[in-house]
Amino acid sequence: MRPAPEGLTHILPAAALAALSLAAWLAFRHRVPLYIALGAGLVALFLLYFFRDPERRVPEGAGLIISPADGRVVVVAEVDEPFFIKGRARQVSVFMSPLDVHVNRAPVAGRVAYKQYHPGKFLPAYKDKASLDNEQMHLGIETAGGRVLVKQIAGALARRVICHPNIGDEVAAGQRMGLIKLGSRLDVMVPTEARIEVRVGDRVRAGETAIGGW
Repeated sequence: MRPAPEGLTHILPAAALAALSLAAWLAFRHRVPLYIALGAGLVALFLLYFFRDPERRVPEGAGLIISPADGRVVVVAEVDEPFFIKGRARQVSVFMSPLDVHVNRAPVAGRVAYKQYHPGKFLPAYKDKASLDNEQMHLGIETAGGRVLVKQIAGALARRVICHPNIGDEVAAGQRMGLIKLGSRLDVMVPTEARIEVRVGDRVRAGETAIGGW
């Protein structure tokens, strides 16, 4: 399984440090503790695992809304969405623990019509206030069924949100769109006419689980 390219800036230095630590221990066993080399190696292995980027089989079917993140559904609600939908919307929020795949995928096919970064706090991502107060990136997609807003939300550990599509780009459902580094959350806002087929507590997979449709 390949690592996400966004993670190489973390994986490569950690791997180099682990290799140097091991070489130092082999050369100077009486001066360099073995636990340093083992600790550096474990960090490198964890980062390689954390930034994994598995292939996903996107379900076929017109009008499906696909989960944009791996993790556990923590919110299914009807809310006001003032940024892109600009009215009432259905919200599905997925919490990603540090053990979940953190590559995010587009939930629908369409044209990117809105992109905005919002600075903010770093509250635990599973809390409801994180959706309003935390640092986040918004990506609005125009679709045949209506407007869809994706909110990549930083968490208590995540301090960097990466979002690749730009305004004017066409995206496909299930397409890789970015990544949030370390535990975090992703909200999807869809028109109230859309149906939602997941419940709080459900486990979902990015690019693979249909969470609703038109």
